[in-house]
Amino acid sequence: MAPTRIAEAKRLVIKVGSALVTNNGEGLDLSAINEWARQIAQLRQSNKEVLLVSSGAIACGMQRLGWSKRPRAVHELQACAAVGQMGLAQVYESAFASHGLHTAQILLTHDDLADRKRYLNARSTLSTLLQLGVVPIINENDTVITDEIKFGDNDTLGALVANLVDADCLIILTDQQGLFTADPRKDLSASLIAEARAGDPALEAMAGGAGTQFGKGGMITKVIAAKRAASSGTHTVIASGREQNVMPRLALGESLGTLLVSETQPLNARKQWLADHLLLNGKLVLDDGAVKALRAGRSLLPIGVLGVQGEFERGAAVACLSADGVEVARGLINYGSSDARRIARRASQDIEAILGYIDEPEIVHRDNLILR
Repeated sequence: MAPTRIAEAKRLVIKVGSALVTNNGEGLDLSAINEWARQIAQLRQSNKEVLLVSSGAIACGMQRLGWSKRPRAVHELQACAAVGQMGLAQVYESAFASHGLHTAQILLTHDDLADRKRYLNARSTLSTLLQLGVVPIINENDTVITDEIKFGDNDTLGALVANLVDADCLIILTDQQGLFTADPRKDLSASLIAEARAGDPALEAMAGGAGTQFGKGGMITKVIAAKRAASSGTHTVIASGREQNVMPRLALGESLGTLLVSETQPLNARKQWLADHLLLNGKLVLDDGAVKALRAGRSLLPIGVLGVQGEFERGAAVACLSADGVEVARGLINYGSSDARRIARRASQDIEAILGYIDEPEIVHRDNLILR
């Protein structure tokens, strides 16, 4: 059933890794990029919308600067990315132009998706580009990243973009055939997993391993990305980018690589944004009654809040924790941290007397809340 869903997918996010883009660090692989452009053009002729998340800026910069080892200093990474991004954009623009397609460069940081207003702006821009028939080329904005705002890898970015644009499918192209039961480079008995449920805890144990010197990811980041994409109903395929005509074959429903199926119904846009939030502004510690209420689909009332952690303003995204510290939900809070502390453990009818005003009787409304 799931391969059929992939074939019926109208909006695809395709992520290609550094090892593919740079031919394992030898420099931009022009023949591979031209081939992907041809395949994406073929998908477009089938009335499919495609967004491309491409690694390779730092790896390209390393090649242009003559560096053999990935730098560790943030300022060197940023400079390297700035150099590489120019080459990457030029190559993609040229490759797609030969098929009569325009491209747009989109550079994102976590702040762009953590801020509600900027999230909506990014969503609107990408939707408009797709309506115009443009192929967005998306990358993390490595030229301005810090440890606090970086996604960490483009697999995560691919999943966040899939959630952002309501994609039907995320296709992660890598230098491996897919997810195996063990590392096939070390264990000859390892077998390919053709299909599994996204978010299955056993998959992370199988994935293991780290990335290469040219990329930060590995199979584990792809498995986690699939879990994140599944939160908004997006299926994920992990397949080899070197497989002949891989994109159109996948789009036709052929079984290639590993299919990680989402069993989640698509969430509405606001709840997708909450699900995507990696950086939260604060935490609310809840009593057992409040936890049960949230799981039953009810709003969070101030009387169920045991404590408030962090400093934040009204409308901020906060985590809702059980008394033993387990995150059970996250949502947009109706009160700033100072006022939230004052009304915690108090009945809703007391809010106005305590604060001198009342915005909402709920501290987090169920429409602005998503269970974890």
